Amino acid sequence: MSKKININKADIIAFYMDYVLTHNIQPKSVYVFSKENDFEEQRFYDFFTSFVALEKQIFKAFFDNAYDVLHKSEDYLSFDTRNKTLSFYFTFFEILTANRSFVVYALDKDKNKLKSLKVLSDLKSSFTDYISKLNTNTIDLGDEKLNKIKELSIKESSWVQLLLTLKFWLDDTSTAFEKTDVFIEKSINTAFDFIDTAPLKSLLDFGKFIYKEKFKMST
Repeated sequence: MSKKININKADIIAFYMDYVLTHNIQPKSVYVFSKENDFEEQRFYDFFTSFVALEKQIFKAFFDNAYDVLHKSEDYLSFDTRNKTLSFYFTFFEILTANRSFVVYALDKDKNKLKSLKVLSDLKSSFTDYISKLNTNTIDLGDEKLNKIKELSIKESSWVQLLLTLKFWLDDTSTAFEKTDVFIEKSINTAFDFIDTAPLKSLLDFGKFIYKEKFKMST
């Protein structure tokens, strides 16, 4: 049987996602994977160095899809930073939900949670770059070095916030993940309120929500 010749990056990603979701394990080798999907092994290496690299690119593709969808919207382009961030979160998690089985597989397959986070490294790079380009309005500290530290802290705290939201979404058992939508809205608004003036009401509102939901999950 002749090998498929018009295999592209998206095809290989689709083959891989189908394989791991069907077998709940990575293929034994690139050779076996390419043979089962009837394409030349070299074609895999034209795009990826390993299965780990492939998984990293899948999560980056989720980000890229969200980014592309948003930037085709005139409404999004007119939004302020807060609403652009909210729009990104809602769009990104909608894409994750459409691929939830793979996300759960990729993040839960390794008991070493720190090791499993490595698969998100390309996503982190794209996401923190996106955050830095949003030009979040923050107080000028009057010193270039301090401002750079501040910008770095915003990027890193934004990444932690995304990870916390991802964890909440993975644990969410509500219909259509409605509680994740509430979590997103409250957490993003609280974060931006902190950047502005950190009003107590927003902090308490978010705190009450977290306490109530975590208490329910533990009982």
